[in-house]
Amino acid sequence: MESERSVVDQARDALHSGDGEHTSRKILLWRILAPISWLLVFVTSIYYNFRSPHFNNGHHHYHRLAGTIWGINHLKHTPFSLNPVIGSIYWIVLFIFQAGYIYQLFVKERLASAINLAPTFTLNNLLGFGIIHLWCRSYFGWALFLVIVNWFNLTFSYFAYPKSPKIQHIAVLAGPLAWSFVSLYWVGAAATNAHHVAARVVANVFIWSWLVYGGFYLVAFKDWSVGFALSTLTAALGVSQFLTVIVALQWIFAFTIMAVLFVLSVIVAFPDATGVELGRGHVVSADREREPLLQGEA
Repeated sequence: MESERSVVDQARDALHSGDGEHTSRKILLWRILAPISWLLVFVTSIYYNFRSPHFNNGHHHYHRLAGTIWGINHLKHTPFSLNPVIGSIYWIVLFIFQAGYIYQLFVKERLASAINLAPTFTLNNLLGFGIIHLWCRSYFGWALFLVIVNWFNLTFSYFAYPKSPKIQHIAVLAGPLAWSFVSLYWVGAAATNAHHVAARVVANVFIWSWLVYGGFYLVAFKDWSVGFALSTLTAALGVSQFLTVIVALQWIFAFTIMAVLFVLSVIVAFPDATGVELGRGHVVSADREREPLLQGEA
């Protein structure tokens, strides 16, 4: 029945419906905007990893790396500062997934679901572009505002399309959403100058919200991709805190949360990776389940 058909199937049929001309223009629009927005934030991220906007404006006394993405992370060190190596690896992997998503915008079999996510993807990229510029120029309050807007953008889209194809889900929803959540603390701590002892005590409490947040997606949606993403970013936090403030609880809590999220993510991902339900033995295909019935009918 029509009501039982999936949203993806209905969207695919719309590509060949009577308003095909309008749909074709929409597809063409997102095939142009999505890659351009991704290229914009990709180039900006690479550039501001190695160049400071202050240096570019002629302030050569200002160290070339001081106003970069990770230079600001070092200068404005807070209880939520991240390790640049792990953070950079996270984004390299995410950019690769996003390139795969852009490719699927041009693949007919994946087009319907990819187009559904294109507005979210494009807005995420444009907001990311703005956040980078504001962060590197130390406008932390405005950067935090854009982070909050982007978190809502990604959250609403996640609840609207929680069952998108895995590559698209990781590239557009899970990976950026995990980063956006962590950025609420990363940018927020810089915006509030959280350097004193009281701020560290508060941070020791709020860091546990990372476990609650990741646990929610693992339990409610069985989304191991969010779990692994948050586990990686928690590791980035733990390493950064350990290398700068050894006598502190923040890095101990971070590594504990990282381990719990990682183990839970492995448990949730196991059935998808192996086709085996934990505690239920091997999954039997539909054809094998029907074999006795077919033999009886014969």
